[in-house]
Amino acid sequence: MARTSVMVKDSKIYVAGTDTLIGAAILSDLEKQGYTNATGSALSADDAPVDSFFSENHPEYVFLAAGKSGGIGANQRYPADLMMDNLVVVSDVIRASHRYDVRKLLYVASSCCYPRDCPQPMRVESLMSGPLEQTNQSYALAKLAGLELCRAYRAQFGSDFIAAIPANAYGPGDDFSFDDSHVIAALIRKMHEAKVAEAGHVDVWGAGTAEREFIFAADLAGACVFLMNNYSAMAPINVGAESQRVTIAELVVLIKEAVGYAGEIRFDRTHPDGMPRKILDSAPLRDLGWRPTTDFRTALAATYDYFLQIEHGKQFSHV
Repeated sequence: MARTSVMVKDSKIYVAGTDTLIGAAILSDLEKQGYTNATGSALSADDAPVDSFFSENHPEYVFLAAGKSGGIGANQRYPADLMMDNLVVVSDVIRASHRYDVRKLLYVASSCCYPRDCPQPMRVESLMSGPLEQTNQSYALAKLAGLELCRAYRAQFGSDFIAAIPANAYGPGDDFSFDDSHVIAALIRKMHEAKVAEAGHVDVWGAGTAEREFIFAADLAGACVFLMNNYSAMAPINVGAESQRVTIAELVVLIKEAVGYAGEIRFDRTHPDGMPRKILDSAPLRDLGWRPTTDFRTALAATYDYFLQIEHGKQFSHV
């Protein structure tokens, strides 16, 4: 692995995508660590080209966490929107980062990039080795394009562009909407509303047997800052939390506990499960010396606290 450039506390740092869960968490982590010249912005395919921002501000380090995302439902309804937004954003930011001599860029991809029937745990050597999961194929192809752009700029120009592939992120700042949320946020909303309505049951998509790995957004942000200072290689690197590997049925039990919902869970097998298993091999990151620190139950409780705060103006402290 090549020697990496290291940020100093007054480095000019730009976080693309602070309207996303991960982007907002990265900017917050930078500020907590005392980086005094970090800034960020929302970014989408509808925005004006980013070239003018880079030409005026000349950031030295760029975290690329922009791009729309969503759960299975959103991927089924808006495949073109999700693919186009991510393609445009990643192309604009990576091109501008090269043009204006950014010292280093970290691109945050997605575990959706791995083939549907990928050997588990998933290793970066398996990328593009088989068909993708059909329920999010368009989004995954756009994220794969970002990985390839980082590789191509390294190969052609020697650009220090690296990529991280995180487990499913969640936490305060997540999208809890009915239509577009990911599984943890969606289940928190469903169970909270069932609790308030005193409903006897909650319907959950799929059979509950699919296995997933999750990572708290604050932990993921810390990993991204760590990687910016400690990693420089052609290969993407996985960012996961081994202690947060569960089936959807097991996840439901944990969220019931966090929300305090006492009703029945019914699994609706007429809806898709997505990939049967999606677990990351994060051994290379552990070997560099980084590990997540947040307990799963604590993180779920903090996420539910945030949901209560934004929905009802209340905050009940679990942490």
